Amino acid sequence: MTSIDGSRRAPISGPRIERREAAPQTPRGYLERLPITLVLDRFPIPILAVHEDGVIVYVNAAFADMLGYGCSSELIDRRAELLLADTDHTKFGIGCLRGEPSRVDLRHREGWTLHTLVSTSALVRADDPVALVAVHDMTEQLWARTTFEIRPGWSSGQRSSFGA
Repeated sequence: MTSIDGSRRAPISGPRIERREAAPQTPRGYLERLPITLVLDRFPIPILAVHEDGVIVYVNAAFADMLGYGCSSELIDRRAELLLADTDHTKFGIGCLRGEPSRVDLRHREGWTLHTLVSTSALVRADDPVALVAVHDMTEQLWARTTFEIRPGWSSGQRSSFGA
């Protein structure tokens, strides 16, 4: 093997040595070294991050799946308000995600509405350029509640037949 200065060098042979940092001394130290997106990717809870300009910067697989998308990358770099079921609401950005937990109707890829509860942002400083929230699909719970309200005597009638 010839180097830049023209001298001959023996080729490097043998296994490559991988250098690793020392293992953390505490379980908390282990957690502190994990990249946040690795952790969020593995959460079974739908997670959404929106930049202050209203563009989606991160969703995990659970969020993409909840909205019917095959992978997270289909939602990244899209305007967050495009996810809203009600087109009258044109603002779905960092401002409303920093407030109190709120109910937001999102549009599934196939067009139907998901009734969700969006948490407050995990990033709470006023100068954080990103809002990071957890999203809970409440559609089935609301349907069950609606069914219960339509037939109000249903529960008492059912309880008496089960208790007999």
